[in-house]
Amino acid sequence: MCLSAQPNIGNGGNPKLCCRNPGAGGTDAANQFPDHRPPSAAPLPVPSSRCSPPATRHLRVSAALYSAEVVSLMGRTIKKAKKAKSKKTKKVEVSSSSNPAVAPGPAKVWQPGVDTLEDGEELQFDPEAYNYLRGFDIGWSCLSFDVVRDQLGLVRSEFPHTLYGVAGTQAEKASSNYIGIFKLSNISGKKREPIPASTVDGDTDADTDSSSDEEDEEINEDTKPILHLKKVAHAGCVNRIRSMTQKPHLCATWGDTGHVQVWDLSSFLNSLAEAESGAPAPKEDGIIHKHLPLKVFSGHKDEGYAIDWSPLVTGRLVSGDCNKCIHLWEPTPNNWNVDANPFVGHTASVEDLQWSPTEADVFASCSVDGTIAIWDIRTGKKPCISIKAHKADVNVISWNRLASSMIASGCDDGSFSVRDLRSIQEDSLVAHFEYHKKAVTSIEWSPHEAASLAVTSEDHQLTIWDLSLERDAEEEAEFRAKMKEQANAPEDLPPQLLFVHQGQKDLKELHWHPQIPSMIISTAIDGFNVLMPSNIDTTIPGNTDATMASAES
Repeated sequence: MCLSAQPNIGNGGNPKLCCRNPGAGGTDAANQFPDHRPPSAAPLPVPSSRCSPPATRHLRVSAALYSAEVVSLMGRTIKKAKKAKSKKTKKVEVSSSSNPAVAPGPAKVWQPGVDTLEDGEELQFDPEAYNYLRGFDIGWSCLSFDVVRDQLGLVRSEFPHTLYGVAGTQAEKASSNYIGIFKLSNISGKKREPIPASTVDGDTDADTDSSSDEEDEEINEDTKPILHLKKVAHAGCVNRIRSMTQKPHLCATWGDTGHVQVWDLSSFLNSLAEAESGAPAPKEDGIIHKHLPLKVFSGHKDEGYAIDWSPLVTGRLVSGDCNKCIHLWEPTPNNWNVDANPFVGHTASVEDLQWSPTEADVFASCSVDGTIAIWDIRTGKKPCISIKAHKADVNVISWNRLASSMIASGCDDGSFSVRDLRSIQEDSLVAHFEYHKKAVTSIEWSPHEAASLAVTSEDHQLTIWDLSLERDAEEEAEFRAKMKEQANAPEDLPPQLLFVHQGQKDLKELHWHPQIPSMIISTAIDGFNVLMPSNIDTTIPGNTDATMASAES
């Protein structure tokens, strides 16, 4: 596991609570989910192991956790503030910075929410924990955003990368809000081995000033991404924004005015695509354009956050509000018909919605009433199944696209759970974790690894988990000995916890990039981060290019 931090980047805004994620399932991969429930829960039979032995992935986790470099105290280090010149933003944003210094003696692992800093101490970002890390903002803080699928390649693993996205602002004045359509290009990172050979052999250079400020500056110029931004005026703050999978230029927004709107942003996306990646952003990027939505629905009786496009039926949409109602949008040749008769079954605010990845007429919802409900639009306006999922508000859910029987949920008390829908009316709990100290604000399954998911919380942490892992005491002992006791890890960390990212304030939402494995984008009160942790490289993309080349030859 890795923990890491970076200075806050961006500017402040409305600290309104967010809850949400997208995701959903496909082929069955339930055998990748051992039982990770608390001891009080009745045990389930442990499924057979995944295709690749868990120990392989576990070793990579340990490698990142026990890196001998002092700044790898799970990706972090403690330095006196007067020596913190490497904490400059430019240093933090460079994923190819030189290796940090090595601490004398065993390094102490920093535990967020547990350990405290002494006066004059601050945490430092470790570039070795990432293949890439950058911060950016689009002006105002954004409660919600979405990755826009592009035509640059279904699965791509080689730098430099380009990503497209849409985000909704939380401006101080309602009239100042907008939808930000952005393109971030020239994303250049570096692949690294989790444990440098010199570290294991004890040959690590302890020179803390191995690179000069001039070299750092040169690296920054070479790897600096280019942000191009278009702005479209939006009435009021944007609570949630989602891009349609099949037609990414069509986006739906939930506004705090109580309106749900659908927008055609194709002209703005095309303009961004035509912009040269290496060219600086033009002054025109600051203009807020007036652009009419394709559809405005005013039938909700209150504002809301829950909204999701169907991954199976192009244009089908559901939207849920704080007044317990869910409305179904059915596409027509030229627009949408929104059913005025809502789905009703929750006793409190509907917080999130997710369509099934395999059943076109089935969707799930979660609520402040602590329940998760499964609905079938063919059988009426009441839920088919409703279960008490958490003791407090259920803020977010994610339906696994690669293991379609698995659904994850995040709670206001900081816990999150995974359930197997095949036994939803019996004992469906597969895993339950109480790691986060405050409300979970976003949860999303990886689109490339069936057992991996990421979580954000109000405790300022973004965590990445692999539910296929189990503790291997023998392997851990062997690795500790190999590392010559250069790092002391706490015994109570869940073995499924792969990575902890910090440095953002009040994290609100995250998304995996569906076409760039291991890339995660997150938004917080102080701006966005793009991160690619060095210890979660999936085997899928690395083999994809080689497989395609082999097929062509």
